[in-house]
Amino acid sequence: MKPIDLSKLKTYPLAQRKSMATIEETLIDPASQPSSLSSSNQKHVTQCATDIRAAREAGASIMYIYGAHLIKNGGHLLLDELMNGGWVTHLATNGAGVIHDWEWGFHGQSTECVRSNVATGTFGTWEETGRYLHLALLAGAINGEGFGQSVGRMVAEDGLSLPSKAELDSQLRSEPAHPLSPARAELLVAMDRHDLAEGRHEIQHPWKSSCVLANASKHNVPLTVHPGIGYDIISNHPMFNGGALGRAAGIDFASFGGAVERLDNGVVLSLGSAIMGPQVFEKSISCVNNLRLQEDRSIVEDHSFYVVDIQDGGDWDWSQGEPPKDNPAYYLRFCKSYDRMGGIMHYAQCDNIAFTHHLLNELKSL
Repeated sequence: MKPIDLSKLKTYPLAQRKSMATIEETLIDPASQPSSLSSSNQKHVTQCATDIRAAREAGASIMYIYGAHLIKNGGHLLLDELMNGGWVTHLATNGAGVIHDWEWGFHGQSTECVRSNVATGTFGTWEETGRYLHLALLAGAINGEGFGQSVGRMVAEDGLSLPSKAELDSQLRSEPAHPLSPARAELLVAMDRHDLAEGRHEIQHPWKSSCVLANASKHNVPLTVHPGIGYDIISNHPMFNGGALGRAAGIDFASFGGAVERLDNGVVLSLGSAIMGPQVFEKSISCVNNLRLQEDRSIVEDHSFYVVDIQDGGDWDWSQGEPPKDNPAYYLRFCKSYDRMGGIMHYAQCDNIAFTHHLLNELKSL
């Protein structure tokens, strides 16, 4: 079967897209009054804050794993406050979490009508989103940077720089087996194929003050990105490069593992990430335990999980352990995976913005 030719995709200026929300109407002010919580969810918030404070005092990891809706719903400044207070040591999201965050920072608008734009073949085919995010990954890769660091740096610095083609060619010829050679080769090909100029590329981000990627870079908090090939709208672009995405995600997976390595007595929050968070976490902690056992060290222990989603958790009391296979709750990955990862799992059926906002206030009051 003949594959489609993605290089022939027609793209459109982001300014032409009918975006469904602006940053001004969406952004949550941390000083505002959060929506109310049920008594049971408030207990989860209080316990989570206590565990985070203990983790910080122990120098343990505090990992905040989130799906794209946290960003689509305006949680940017809540995360900034958590980072600024030292309440989070590692952020992790999926590809969509980065795309919406970047579009807010660059364009001040995000979100499109999937139904109507798929019908016209325009869904995701936005020139700047696909071009600049790929450009960030290609440029960051030759410095050994992962997904989150590459894009965060581009936003924070309002652009990036590309080496000359002659420099890349010389490096490839003189050091063909260098670990960075694949990244150098991909950048050289992209510069030639897409007519990318060497030197400085100015990419202004007028709304970067609220951008999670930029603020993570400012606070020196690792933000790792765990995308899927073909999952995100940057696949719908002539510059789509699965190799560049995979390389950046591979670097970030190793960085994620570094946070898991320091998770003893730590805390993991997974908010609105039904698939990416639990899937990436379970593989990462297995890697960490594998390496520890080779060194005659104990596996990761004494950690806590706070899983937040608006689904009902299968009407199952997860404090009693895993449900049987004939119970529909068994197939809720966002609960089941974390329940299997040692430590103590708490499940809160709650809006992720509300949980985060109350948690921030609780931490500030301690």
